[in-house]
Amino acid sequence: MRRKLFAFDIDGTLLGTDRQPLESTREALKMLRQQGHLVTIATGRSRFMAQDIILDLDFSNYVLCNGAAAFLDHEQYYQNLLDEKELHRFASEVEKREIGLAYVGLDDVKKNNHHRRKQMAEAMGSIDFEAPEYDLNFYKENDVYQALAFYDASSDGLFDHEFSKFRFIRWHSESVDIVPNNGSKAATLLNLADRVGIAREDIVTFGDGENDREMLREAGIGVAMGNALPHIQKEAKIVTDTNDNDGIWKALKELKAI
Repeated sequence: MRRKLFAFDIDGTLLGTDRQPLESTREALKMLRQQGHLVTIATGRSRFMAQDIILDLDFSNYVLCNGAAAFLDHEQYYQNLLDEKELHRFASEVEKREIGLAYVGLDDVKKNNHHRRKQMAEAMGSIDFEAPEYDLNFYKENDVYQALAFYDASSDGLFDHEFSKFRFIRWHSESVDIVPNNGSKAATLLNLADRVGIAREDIVTFGDGENDREMLREAGIGVAMGNALPHIQKEAKIVTDTNDNDGIWKALKELKAI
């Protein structure tokens, strides 16, 4: 069997709605590794937000911040930071509109203003994190891999043309990720595969969200979870069962990978 790259989103994919991995998922990951495949996380979370999952599920490879950072055998080999000048300009714009904003580093996140506190707490609470503390100077001492803006879908598209160096990806009803326009989980996974000598057709990705669309579409085989919205499922070659009903295990069985 040829060595493959298997990449898994965290929220809604590796984790069930109780925010815990299924036993079938644990066993599937173990079997893939025993066969010598490269197994990685591909998440919108930063390192400190993914750390518990990394440790619990024994990941040594992880693509973080929607592709802006990547680690192989726990060593970082790739980064794609937000443009600092554009980020400052964006911060000024959201301040005028009283939109909440937070900056995300590898190991911390800090809010840049005091707007939309309720929305910020709701969004962060959905992944078991508290609203970040305020630190206006966070960007001066930390690399900023992505940012979080807190507004609902009525403002989607508001900044797309004015800030062409950024992409805005909704991950919660009250928040979007802000990532480099030239970056994505897909782009970084393709880079990783090339780095380790795995062909594109041997990349298998699992996901359920807006930030998984490219990697589901561009992988050799994209697997959408049954809990993904219909337009996300359309990007994939396979639609499996849900994250609560052994979706990962069933898809890998269907692919004869385990």
